[in-house]
Amino acid sequence: MPDARALERRLDRLQARAESLAAEHGRVRAEEAALAAFLDLAPRAARTLENLATALFGELLDEIEANLTYAVREILGQDRTVTSLREVKNNRLQVTFQIHAGDQPENLEDILHGQGGSVCNILSVGLRLIALSQLDPARHRPFLVLDEQDCWLRPALVPRFMKCIAEIAKRLNLQVLVISHHPLDLFVNACDRVLTLVPDRLLGAGFARS
Repeated sequence: MPDARALERRLDRLQARAESLAAEHGRVRAEEAALAAFLDLAPRAARTLENLATALFGELLDEIEANLTYAVREILGQDRTVTSLREVKNNRLQVTFQIHAGDQPENLEDILHGQGGSVCNILSVGLRLIALSQLDPARHRPFLVLDEQDCWLRPALVPRFMKCIAEIAKRLNLQVLVISHHPLDLFVNACDRVLTLVPDRLLGAGFARS
């Protein structure tokens, strides 16, 4: 027969082991409950973040829509409206701009090819000006170079285009350098200074003159 004291010691060890396993089981169950609560909260948190992001950028996007719509109508002389499609993907706010005729959102126009590319010219310049205006002036110079951004515009629309750029740049306190192949007379009334680049046969480069 086993010794009674030995059995008591074994029983004590088994009871201690049982208490330890019970405590570990309770800890694991508590962690499981906390994870379940977190996973239950995650979808609601994602929706809250989406609503917050949309609210934070909503006012800015509304202003961008209004400015781009104004630019398109002033330059093209047509009843077009720019709108933005806002959605959150992978926890990031993504914005897609659309353009349609008047107040008919279902009548969408291809931004890249609309009006022979003129729409893309106008929107890309407008977005660059707006983006530059949102940067920290202590770290970024208020200066923008537009290289042939009027390439798809008809010559008759170039003065309107330049006038709109000049007005926005002045309002945002930006300096803009525009490079173009259009005739100089289209820029005279919309620019502070116009320079002509002409080839130099000796130097093999161009030089500027007023």
